Amino acid sequence: MKNSDGTRKVRITECPACEKSTVELGKFSGQFGWDYMQVYPKGSTRPPVPAELPDEFAEDYLEACLVLTDSPKASAALSRRCLQHILREKAGVKKKDLNSEIDSAIPLLPSHLADLLHMVRTIGNFAAHPLKSTSTGEVVPVDFGEAEAQLEVLEGLFDFYFVQPKKNADRKAAMNAKLAEVGKPPLT
Repeated sequence: MKNSDGTRKVRITECPACEKSTVELGKFSGQFGWDYMQVYPKGSTRPPVPAELPDEFAEDYLEACLVLTDSPKASAALSRRCLQHILREKAGVKKKDLNSEIDSAIPLLPSHLADLLHMVRTIGNFAAHPLKSTSTGEVVPVDFGEAEAQLEVLEGLFDFYFVQPKKNADRKAAMNAKLAEVGKPPLT
């Protein structure tokens, strides 16, 4: 298949593990041969969602991961939405806007996460609003690295709000079982 920007190929293969088809789109890149990108099924290179993460939070995060390579702007907007959902439900902050919610949540979080919350909001604003550069007058885009950094902050929040509390509860339950076995009072 010829296109205005070069020759293209479609390659359909079968996954040896699950025996399902995959579809890849190839573009001829001259001296380096063919470059292929998997287009079906759509996948993500991000780490899997922690088992402790409820579906209501995982949905926006997974979608942000899936669209990251196709549209960093869409990924950034979804990450901003996910951040606001987490802050409202887990930090218990509900203010007039995300900026105020972040300011209220910062004292409740470890500094390595708190310092980055405004970054997630700002990149999300670049994604949601056509903000123009004062020097060029062009709309400032969201780049892949910025959108990916937002996902990393969300993963840190997942660990803080969901993974670590579950691990700590499991450890405490195991210790309390051991204490009960020797007739000692449980940890409080």
